[in-house]
Amino acid sequence: MPIAFWCVLLAGLLPVATVAIAKAGGKSFDNHDPRAWLDRQSGRARRADLAHRNHFEAFPFFAAAVLTASHLQAPQARIDELAILFVVMRVLYTACYIADRATLRTLCWTIGMLCTIGIFLLPALTG
Repeated sequence: MPIAFWCVLLAGLLPVATVAIAKAGGKSFDNHDPRAWLDRQSGRARRADLAHRNHFEAFPFFAAAVLTASHLQAPQARIDELAILFVVMRVLYTACYIADRATLRTLCWTIGMLCTIGIFLLPALTG
């Protein structure tokens, strides 16, 4: 299985990891209404929840890009490289979000988005 497909799995697990950080960092987690509880958090727990939400927003575009580029037989090595960079940027994005490093977080987000766009464009640029 291509490395990029493993990256899709990792990207799909990032929201689980970040919500776990948010729940562990908050006070008296309420599993009866977790979304409302998360909305009331602040600081590190709130930022981890916001990173969690952003991972859900970034994931479909990334997964679709990997599947599309693979289906259209773009060079697998290039897909893999960009997919790895995407996951690395998303992990760094999370660390920056939790640490409240907004400018660096935005840079990581931008590089990740450019990776996804690059994966989508690979078939057109190499075909």
